Amino acid sequence: MSSLITEDEISHETAFVWLEDIDRLDYVRQSLDRLPTRKSRPAYHRDGRMVGYAVLGPTAKASRASGTFRRRVFWLLPHDRDSQPEGLYATGAPAEAIDPRTLRPCVKGYKTERSEGGPPSTAMEEIGRTLPL
Repeated sequence: MSSLITEDEISHETAFVWLEDIDRLDYVRQSLDRLPTRKSRPAYHRDGRMVGYAVLGPTAKASRASGTFRRRVFWLLPHDRDSQPEGLYATGAPAEAIDPRTLRPCVKGYKTERSEGGPPSTAMEEIGRTLPL
């Protein structure tokens, strides 16, 4: 879950590689995966699709036990809002979901009115902003 990711676990991120245009997505799911490299595109073994992934800097250390790196992977499932706007997540969002516009390397990101499926307030619409939840 997103809330369980700590800042120190993502402190070696240098960039994200987005495989899709995130401006059209209300939310993406994020997880920390154990991957064999710092930078290359990871294999994807979930239902749905990978939307993006983090790239780690050269100071990131592999686990001594497994030789893998913990990297964030961003993904969506077939029943998520982008594919089924009136489905399970017409309102609300999965626990591991965050608004991709709030993401930066080394920053967890957070949910917003948009990611939760709720309309932003009129005042916020007028200035073109949403509040974090």
